[in-house]
Amino acid sequence: MFLGTGTSFGVPQLNCGCEVCRSTDSRDRRQRTSAMVSIAGKNLLIDCGPDFRHQMLENGRPVPDALLVTHSHYDHLGGIDDLRPYSYVDGGFPIYCRDDVAQAIHAGMPYCFEPYRYPGAPVLDLHVIDTAPFEVHGIEVMPLPVMHTATLLITGYRIGGLCYVTDCKTMPQSTIELMRGADTLVINALRHEAHDSHMNLKEAIDVIHAVGPRRALLTHIAHQMGLYAEVSQMLPKGIELAFDGLAIEI
Repeated sequence: MFLGTGTSFGVPQLNCGCEVCRSTDSRDRRQRTSAMVSIAGKNLLIDCGPDFRHQMLENGRPVPDALLVTHSHYDHLGGIDDLRPYSYVDGGFPIYCRDDVAQAIHAGMPYCFEPYRYPGAPVLDLHVIDTAPFEVHGIEVMPLPVMHTATLLITGYRIGGLCYVTDCKTMPQSTIELMRGADTLVINALRHEAHDSHMNLKEAIDVIHAVGPRRALLTHIAHQMGLYAEVSQMLPKGIELAFDGLAIEI
């Protein structure tokens, strides 16, 4: 399920009166990007941004069993404190992330890791990953290394037939090879114009064609992309815009 499909600004964007930000189509309202993958009786949350609490309340209050983090930017980490209700059993709530992300969580939430933890603070069980496959509750997860900027390496994830990538600007050929054979690819496409640290629509479509999934969905979408109803008519067959609350089966 797509919990959020918007950028760090969200859509509508504050202090903007464009036609997308004024749209009454619910598919044009986008919270910060996050998703939940339900597999083998477990719910794996991908990213936990500042809209997390609202996303849980809006989507039937699913219970996440673990968190996979793509990178340390606030729109992907800002909701971690709201994991508290799920964190007081079994040694804490499991979070899987790169070492730089773990360091950012420690720095931003020191009250969770002090010898005498602040009463009521979430109990977080951090697992540092690299590029090797790992297991979460018996489910194999394959990290997908991509570049957010020329120097910022971040992580997408392959879970079974699903590949999920967000905030990518450039993708190594080796990562494209890891995604081949996937049924469904979720990938970021910010807008039509080029951007320094995110793929635009053309760049995302080029990667989709290189991977060759049966189905592709676009996420991390800015208001500059245009209205959902209009952009959807422009996209090649097999590629569609995701929207908040969309649930798909693979």
